[in-house]
Amino acid sequence: MVNVVRPSVSLSYANISETKQDRLWYGYYHDMLLATDNGQVTALCLLDFTAAFDTVDHELLMLRLERQFGIHDVALEWFRSYLQGRSFRVIYGQSTSATIHIVCSVPQGSVLGPRLFILYKADLAELV
Repeated sequence: MVNVVRPSVSLSYANISETKQDRLWYGYYHDMLLATDNGQVTALCLLDFTAAFDTVDHELLMLRLERQFGIHDVALEWFRSYLQGRSFRVIYGQSTSATIHIVCSVPQGSVLGPRLFILYKADLAELV
């Protein structure tokens, strides 16, 4: 029997104060203690998304935008052009590294980056 104590909540990029986040975590902790006191087994799954922006597969993201979110035609091609053709290199003093072509990841420091990542991982809660 699956007993979901709380709805899934992603605090990543959530526009809520630290006080509200603390209350959410306290609520989870409280519910787990109550369940334990009642002889129930409790589990908490925490996922580390520290470098997650760097792991977004462009083709999979395009498929999700199209199939799950109904983005087609010009809008889908706009997203594709936004992600493809990116590269980087490091310049330090008089030295320059080789150019690396980026085949996955969403741009960090952009407005769209976090939103694209949220859409990319939208069904993750269903898989866990």
